[in-house]
Amino acid sequence: MGNRTHILPSSIANNLSKKRSEALHIETMFRLPSPLLVWPKGQGFATGIMDLGGGLHMCQLSTLDKVWATNEGGPDNLGATFFEPSRIPDGFSMLGCYSQPNNKPFFGWVLVGKDDGSSGALRKPLDYTLIWSSESSEIKRDGNGYVWLPIPAEGYKAIGHVVTNSPQKPFLDKIRCVRADLTDQCEADSWIWGPGKASYANGFSVYNVRPSIRGVNALGVSVGTFVAQLGGIASPLSITCLKNAKSNLSSMPNLMQIDALMRAYSPWVYFHPDEEFLPSSMRWFFVNGALLYSKGEESKPVPIEPNGLNLPQGGSNDGAKERVKKGDLGNSQVYVHVKPMLGACFTDLAIWMFYPFNGPSKAKVGIVNVSLGKIGEHVGDWEHVTLRVSNFNGELQRVYFSEHNGGTWLEAYELEFQNGNKTVAYASLHGHALYPKAGLVLQGSGGIGIRNDTRKSKMMMDIGGSYSVVAAEYLGSAIIESAWPKYCRKWGPKISYDIANEIRKVERALPGPFKSAFNRFVKGLPNEVLGEEGPTGPNMKNNWTQDEV
Repeated sequence: MGNRTHILPSSIANNLSKKRSEALHIETMFRLPSPLLVWPKGQGFATGIMDLGGGLHMCQLSTLDKVWATNEGGPDNLGATFFEPSRIPDGFSMLGCYSQPNNKPFFGWVLVGKDDGSSGALRKPLDYTLIWSSESSEIKRDGNGYVWLPIPAEGYKAIGHVVTNSPQKPFLDKIRCVRADLTDQCEADSWIWGPGKASYANGFSVYNVRPSIRGVNALGVSVGTFVAQLGGIASPLSITCLKNAKSNLSSMPNLMQIDALMRAYSPWVYFHPDEEFLPSSMRWFFVNGALLYSKGEESKPVPIEPNGLNLPQGGSNDGAKERVKKGDLGNSQVYVHVKPMLGACFTDLAIWMFYPFNGPSKAKVGIVNVSLGKIGEHVGDWEHVTLRVSNFNGELQRVYFSEHNGGTWLEAYELEFQNGNKTVAYASLHGHALYPKAGLVLQGSGGIGIRNDTRKSKMMMDIGGSYSVVAAEYLGSAIIESAWPKYCRKWGPKISYDIANEIRKVERALPGPFKSAFNRFVKGLPNEVLGEEGPTGPNMKNNWTQDEV
């Protein structure tokens, strides 16, 4: 099998400013700025082992040995490195190797499995098929590499590949296949490597894999392995992922553990220094300005009860009058939806922020910056950031930043941190979209788009300082914040204006060549930007029960 090299911690482990042209091998390991907390005890969260049912137990390993590396090809043409798990606990077995591109620091893991001995959950492969070798390749590399696919016995599935640096087949005892009823279909995700500078359909490529179906009720489990295939990514793939056949939620955190996770990881949100429209709690919005108007009795508005119970629940949208625009940052509160993800091996903490008002937009049209008048204004604005935490050890893995009608996942090594392991997010001026770095993000193309300006200022919010867990179904229905807006019926208000007139006002301020291009751009904006009711509430969005996309 050849010599192996341990990935060693480096004094520059967190220095991500290293020139990419120097990153020919993964020689740096990313670690969170501060050590992990000792999490409160209870249930199976952060115990290191998870029971998936059917006699299969899993453990997550980040101790990996380098087996082989390439020096070119893949993302940024910097190559990739292939690893196998090391220091595997007694009784556990490898299910597949791990790989990642060389354009990022090491921050990887794979699951290893243990059979309880009573049900044949794991079994050695019958043989191996050589998928690809580097012998005839002209790429720069550390010797030769060989990628093998285990051939499982009938009724079993391969979960990952074996990589070697010699042409001899791996020992049959090297890896285990998993009983078919304990597996689930997976799909190719991000591109890891191929001999060229981009993935292509007819060549050899390596991809990360993830469960094909992902959501709070989905059972597919990510293993951390990769798929290697010739001739493009077929469906189904040559490997599968695991399944939480037991539908076991005991690894999910309890309330004390949720509180510890929020204290450890919840973001600091920075608002632009020119921001006028700040967040508030829903309770404050209902008590301090949101009035309920009934048709025919517009002169007799009544306050909305702090718990929202007198909001209309039937009929059609009847509108309302907005009273509070500027929010109440000092007493604002965020709302946390705790979700089991990827077969309950991970916890997603979806942290929702409410703004009473979304301000007007600004556009960049070539070199010209223009105000869009009333375009972009709407009452009620929800934005969120989602923390994904491993239930094996409580480590923060990824963070999702909501950005208008989309969003972005970032790995932990790509984040900015403050006060230990607390992430940093920047809310865009007036629009409140969340971004991981300060600066300008243009929502558009061709140099024309909505400006999303973010900057650090003295206006900031530690969103873990005041939060309410509004939904964590696995803990029972008792965890429901009384002020949570749980009604699906629209209850306004709606800002109405002449969109065409607003566009004409902007066009008059633009140089001639930009007028028609700007008009086309505005007509493609989503409804919530064009004076509609604004975005729907959190529990009306797909990501309430599904994965973030």
